[in-house]
Amino acid sequence: MKIFPAIDLIDGQAVRLSKGDYGKVKVYDSDVCAVAKSFCDDGARYLHIVDLNGAKDGYTRNFTVIEKIVAATGMYCEVGGGIRSLDSIKAYIDSGVGRVILGTAAIKDPELLAKSVVLYGDKICVGVDTKNGSIAVNGWLEATNVNGIEYCKELMNKGVSSVIYTDISKDGMMSGTNMEVYEELAKINGLKVTASGGISSIDELIKLKAMGIDSVILGKALYEGLIDLKTVIETVGAN
Repeated sequence: MKIFPAIDLIDGQAVRLSKGDYGKVKVYDSDVCAVAKSFCDDGARYLHIVDLNGAKDGYTRNFTVIEKIVAATGMYCEVGGGIRSLDSIKAYIDSGVGRVILGTAAIKDPELLAKSVVLYGDKICVGVDTKNGSIAVNGWLEATNVNGIEYCKELMNKGVSSVIYTDISKDGMMSGTNMEVYEELAKINGLKVTASGGISSIDELIKLKAMGIDSVILGKALYEGLIDLKTVIETVGAN
C-alpha cells in the first residue's frame, strides 16, 4: 500500500484544517520544502499536496511553491486544489508532478475531465470529497446532491483509474476514518482507491491494506505525532 504524507498549503505555508473549515486553520511550518524533505528522510516515496487557496478560489495560487517542493525532493507528488483547466494540468505535469487531482472541475466540467483522461491517462486522479455521503466542491464549501460511491462507479466508465475519497467529517479530527465506505469502494473492480481523512492508527492502516485499498493519505496524525511515518512504512509497506 502506498503511503502519501500530506502537505496542505495556504499562502505557501504547511497547514491543517479541521473538517475542511477554513476558519480552523493550524499553521505547522512555513518551510514547506523542509517538511517534504523530512517525510522523504523518513522513507516516504510519495507526497500528497493540496493548494487550499486554489481549492477555495479556483486558481493555482501556490504553483511556484509546489514546483519547488517537487524539484527539491524528487518524490512522486500528486497535486490538487484549484486545477480547473487543461493549461493548469499541463503546467503541473510538465513541472514533474506524477498525478493531478481534479475535484470541483471533475464535477462541474465533465468535458475537461474527459479530455484530460484522454490526454494524460493515469496521471489524472479524481478527488471525491463527501459530507454525509454527498460530494462537496469549491474547497468543500459547496454541497451537491451527488452520491460519492455512485459517482466513483461512474468514473470507472469514464476511464478514470484512481480516486481519492475523503469523508470531510473525519478530516483533521484524528478520531478514525470511515472504514465502512472504504469497504464499499474496495468492491469496485479495477478502481484504485486512496483513503483520506481521519486515519489515526496503525490498526486502521492494516485493515485498509487488507481490504485492497491502493493508497492512504496521512495528515494531521503525522503532524501531531499520533503516528510515526517510519513505523507506518515499515508496517504496511510502500509499493
